[in-house]
Amino acid sequence: MFEVTIEETFCAGHALRNYHGKCENVHGHNYRCQVTIEGAELDAIGLLVDFVELKKATHAVLDRMDHQWLNEFPPFDVLNPSAENMARYIYERISAELQTKEGVRVGSVKLWETDTASAVYRP
Repeated sequence: MFEVTIEETFCAGHALRNYHGKCENVHGHNYRCQVTIEGAELDAIGLLVDFVELKKATHAVLDRMDHQWLNEFPPFDVLNPSAENMARYIYERISAELQTKEGVRVGSVKLWETDTASAVYRP
């Protein structure tokens, strides 16, 4: 199995609903997002996926979230904008954006809220 990983960043604000603590208040993060693609076979030139294509698909998702108030950004206008829910959303959106060959898929999305706190989504 091969894996290819990129990292990108974006900034956004949120407040956790029904949370009892500091994170129920309005605050923001400089998020760091790691996207890993996996597959068993390389293409004819030895690539699992082109980094350019992966970055383009990732930016298509993260750029829409950048500098947003996530509590009003669908689906987080209804779904709590936790790091866990955000990681799953990013995974699903990048999976839809990225045109990969058969047998290649998004393996996981890891989203850091801080340098020491992150959430991972993988199906």
